[in-house]
Amino acid sequence: MSIARITRRLGIMAASAVLLGLSACGNGDDSATGAAPTEIDFAILSAESQASAGPLWQPLLDDMSKAIGVPVKPFFGSNYTVLVEAMKGNQTQVAWLSAKPSVEAIDRADAEVIARTVNKEGADSYRSTLIVKAGSGITLQQVLACGKRFNFGIGDAVSTSGTLAPMTFLFNAQTPPIDPAVCFKTVRSANHQANAFAVATGVVDVATSNTVNTVFLTRENPQIAAQIQEIWQSPPIPESGIVLRSDLDPAIKEKIRSFFLTYGQGEGVEADRQRQVLAGLEYSQFRAADNSYLNPVREMIADQQLSDARRSGDAAGVATAQAELQRLRSLREVQP
Repeated sequence: MSIARITRRLGIMAASAVLLGLSACGNGDDSATGAAPTEIDFAILSAESQASAGPLWQPLLDDMSKAIGVPVKPFFGSNYTVLVEAMKGNQTQVAWLSAKPSVEAIDRADAEVIARTVNKEGADSYRSTLIVKAGSGITLQQVLACGKRFNFGIGDAVSTSGTLAPMTFLFNAQTPPIDPAVCFKTVRSANHQANAFAVATGVVDVATSNTVNTVFLTRENPQIAAQIQEIWQSPPIPESGIVLRSDLDPAIKEKIRSFFLTYGQGEGVEADRQRQVLAGLEYSQFRAADNSYLNPVREMIADQQLSDARRSGDAAGVATAQAELQRLRSLREVQP
């Protein structure tokens, strides 16, 4: 079974279990009918725990509630599949998602991008990484030699940096391409935080992560961070974004857009306070964006689909993926 199938199955099982509990609750069908919602549920991936992520996001959500005139409540999910399915079922209306889950939300949950995040250094991109235990002596060359020598921790099936980027830029880039399910002794799927702890404690030998997680880990768990070493970084990939359901009431949608694009901007005591909130999230601002900012990620997705189709001997799948790659590359070439 390919790594894509393994991680997708794990994600769907988790989403199904959570959504069974959501079916009898939530925000109703206000958004679906175009009526102004009485409450907004904001989806957040909780990499470690709600107790860890909650205090960082709550001040921003409180400010958002005041700005749009509608209560905003956090919705924490343990993986991106849960969050995308929750938006599809209108259990959430707005979400903070990394790039690939944003594509999933657009394609499957009628979502649209309104903003992308900018880190404290002013960059709107980050990098996927491969991590090992510090002092282990494990090198990238040894990892790529395969031979079922190492236990491997891959990311959430829908994670941009945990799965898509390392498959695109590292494993599929080898000749011949590497299938982690065949390469490693064992493969387990988890979020970045869990994978980092697993590497630090020796549960797995090597795992995917990203530069954003490194920053949070250094701040929140410096002892764990000190036990981790990066052996590979990907090219820059688009930072996370803010997405919302396209069928939200237009007036509320515009208030939400305005809130994010002006948050922490300007001068004065209030702007300074908002910048402190953003700093806690490792951001400096939210920059205007639309769905096209995800085209580089769609290229990575098409590349993975092409690799999977070639591996399985699916001629039709190969043709479809090649056509999509050509279309996306043509769009990139005509962009200013």
